[in-house]
Formats: sequence, C-alpha cells, structure tokens
Amino acid sequence: MKKLLAVVLILLLAGCCDVVTYSDARKDPFIATNYKAADALIASANAKGQFKPGTILLVATVVDVDKLTESSRLGRIVSEQLRARLTQSGYAVVETELRGSLLIKKDTGELLLSRELKDVGKTYNAQAVVVGTYAVASRYVYVSLKVIGDDNNALGAYDYALPLNRNVWKLVRKPDDTEPNYINKYNPAEQRQ
Repeated sequence: MKKLLAVVLILLLAGCCDVVTYSDARKDPFIATNYKAADALIASANAKGQFKPGTILLVATVVDVDKLTESSRLGRIVSEQLRARLTQSGYAVVETELRGSLLIKKDTGELLLSRELKDVGKTYNAQAVVVGTYAVASRYVYVSLKVIGDDNNALGAYDYALPLNRNVWKLVRKPDDTEPNYINKYNPAEQRQ
C-alpha cells in the first residue's frame, strides 16, 4: 500500500511541474500575434492600393526605439516572422546579404543606415521596405511597424503590444540583465485556455 501511495504521489507531483509540450507550443500566441501584425500591415498598406502581392520587399530588423542601431533576439525573430508571413501572403521578400546602405551587425541583424530608402530599393530592386521599432515597458513590449515605399513615404503602419512575460523577456534581455520581479511568469496553463 505504501508503494502504491508513493507512486501516486510521484505522479501527482510530476503533473505539477512546468513541462511544456508540443501542444503548448502550438498554442503559444507569439507567432500568431506577429502574423496578425503582418496581416494588418498588409491591409494598411493595401488601403492605398500600392502594396499588392508580388511587390518586392526588404524587411529590416526591428530595432530598439532608444538605440536605433541595436536590436535583440526579439527584434530579429519578429522580423523573421514578418518575412515568413509576407512570403506566405505572396510578397517577394528579398533575402539580404547587405552592404553599403544597410548595416549588418553581429547579433543584431540588418539595420537601415540611410534615410534614402530609394537608394536601398534600387540596390535590391525593392519597391518597399518594412521597418520597425520596439520599446520595452514594465508590462508590455510595444512594437511599431511601417511599410516605406520607394518614394520614402509610408504606405502603411501597424502598432501592437506583446506581453512582457518570461518568454518575451528572454528574447529582449541583454546577457547581463537579471529578470525583474514584475515579469509575468510563463504559465503553460494560460496557453491552454
């Protein structure tokens, strides 16, 4: 009887652990939120009728609003997910091996150096560039995205917020940063709802 009770107790305790499953990962809203942002950006740009599928695009790395020459793993993965969704939506997203008007920094990504997006567009035959910034606040990370046409005018824009939970914090933090007490702790059960 004691052995059976011990086995039941172990099984119950194992169920209380924060084990993240593939099912949990599929339900995580991070990718879906960034895809929704890309869809909204497309809709905003399409309102002017100049941003149709087939448009050739560059997508710059989303950067820290306070340090426009710096990004993070968050900025890079948001940019990659934007590229993926734009590609899925029929846009011709140029994979960049950039020099000159764009700067590639190790651990940062592709950063626009020039305000002359027309020159960048010519270099890569791009008709538009997607740029963005993020700002870390106490409970959210605010992201702003824009599509800039080859005439340097904004074709569309979209703003959204990501919750500053443990997963997002791990993407945005610097290696030396310690996790603040106010970070919303990741709870797999939240994802199941």
